Amino acid sequence: MLEEQERNAAEEKLINEEYKIWKKNSPFLYDTVITHALEWPTLTAQWFPDVERPEGKDYTVHRLLLGTHTSDSDTNYVQIASVHLPRDDITTDSEETGGHTGGPAGTKITVTQQIPHEGEVNRARYMPQKPDVLATKTVAGDVLVFDRTKFPLKPPRTTNGEPARCNPTLRLRGHSKEGYGLNWSSVLAGQLISSAEDALICHWDLQKMPTAGVTIDPLRIYKGHATCVGDVSWHRFDASLFASVGDDRQLLVWDTRVSSTTSASLTVPDAHDAEINAVDFNPAIEFLVATAGNDAAVKLWDTRNLRRSVATLEGHKADIVSVTWNPHDPAVLATASVDRRVHVWDTARIGEEQSPEDAEDGPPELLFVHGGHTGPVQDVAWSPVWDWGMVSVDQQNVVQVWQMAAPLRAGADAMEDVPEAMLE
Repeated sequence: MLEEQERNAAEEKLINEEYKIWKKNSPFLYDTVITHALEWPTLTAQWFPDVERPEGKDYTVHRLLLGTHTSDSDTNYVQIASVHLPRDDITTDSEETGGHTGGPAGTKITVTQQIPHEGEVNRARYMPQKPDVLATKTVAGDVLVFDRTKFPLKPPRTTNGEPARCNPTLRLRGHSKEGYGLNWSSVLAGQLISSAEDALICHWDLQKMPTAGVTIDPLRIYKGHATCVGDVSWHRFDASLFASVGDDRQLLVWDTRVSSTTSASLTVPDAHDAEINAVDFNPAIEFLVATAGNDAAVKLWDTRNLRRSVATLEGHKADIVSVTWNPHDPAVLATASVDRRVHVWDTARIGEEQSPEDAEDGPPELLFVHGGHTGPVQDVAWSPVWDWGMVSVDQQNVVQVWQMAAPLRAGADAMEDVPEAMLE
């Protein structure tokens, strides 16, 4: 017991020291960093595809889709947050904002809408064609759908003062256990797939949104994995294809036009050396898909030849929980891990020669390491409208909005201009 306490104390000290170093160096590494402490942690984060430019203001307004993971006695919510970011045509010093530090006037993150939810929100994603339509994963297995325009910004109290109950627009049945995989098709509106610990993948067709309050069964249920299905991803060009990964270490590619729901069209039996948690099809290269898992590795696959991966990206020190491609640069992807880090990878640099000194910092394709979190990172997302803008969330209630420094985004070595005394 004493040894465990000493170990925990030493780890906490190391985490605090690493955070201090990161904070000291952050003005040189970022063009924007905003740190905001939520009331409760969120397991999910996604940028909405819109941006508002208020007249006469020195900031733009972006929006985030978040959730909550509260204690059992507190109400959980699907949350919409506004993010005020400095306008591109106004020059400000690069510095961390939010938390205990100052920043450009008006820069902030504010929760603007809360919709009551059944238990914690494992994942929340909006329909690309109708961003006001939100789907969420519950701890009981059901997927809930909310038309956020039908809900007040702040939930009203009941007559006896109790918090309002969850009343989703639609309830999607099919799963018997919780999970995290949830993905809308960007090609065909209303097509939603979900994965869970019951080893199932459920597919619902919501192209014609039914009447509110309806419970809907899946259009199809796919049973190709032996155990928990960690994640699913629709193809970005072909409305009939999607990929799935799971604890059985399989990567499967399914074709919805095929009659069988038990045999995938493409199968990689041992895609990783441990459970696979995340999968994402590339937004521009139709044959490229990325996977990541508990072996701390990211693998890139060409679906035309799945006998072996085309590349393995190594640098994380623990389980990877999320992988996502940059919508503005198809060679770049980001990963989030329980090692408290977000890595940004540039696949165009794979195989580049390195000096022994550079090699100590990681492989050439490891473009950037975001070290601003002091707890396991739960999710990471790219902004579709703010070039290289990112959001990441952790178990310590923290949401961080950030954009790495322009020299890094341009492929230059941003560290050349950093005083050595600042890089401890």
